[in-house]
Amino acid sequence: MSFLIIAFVVGIACGLRALMGLAAVSWAASSGKLPLQGTWLAFLGFRATPFITTLLAVGELVTDKLPKTPSRLVPPQFGARVSMGALTGAAIGAANGHLLMGALAGIVGSVLGTLGGSKARAAAAKLFGRDLPAALLEDVVAIALVFLALR
Repeated sequence: MSFLIIAFVVGIACGLRALMGLAAVSWAASSGKLPLQGTWLAFLGFRATPFITTLLAVGELVTDKLPKTPSRLVPPQFGARVSMGALTGAAIGAANGHLLMGALAGIVGSVLGTLGGSKARAAAAKLFGRDLPAALLEDVVAIALVFLALR
């Protein structure tokens, strides 16, 4: 059952930063901590995948701070976060023999992370008087969540 908590927490991180969970799961699969060999998700553990997903995640960290970046609540952004929550949750579930349960936990976590992250960032931005410190704090929370979940 602990894999459901892990999938849920990584899903929350995907709700905060869509690609953060994917990069973390890819590193875990590549290092052997998340055994995905023989599953359709084995590509997450290929040698190059963690580097590619990390570059994408860093790109997301940068573009999130740009003034023209759309809200996470618009359908394409929301859908991307839920899709990443489903994918990462499925990987965590597949490594434990419960792909569908993991995917569902990741989806629930990503929806909560997206909605809660939006409200928390808005409140923090109001507290700080501007958005950048709130966005950086959200980055730290997303990174901490994946490290704690997949350690």
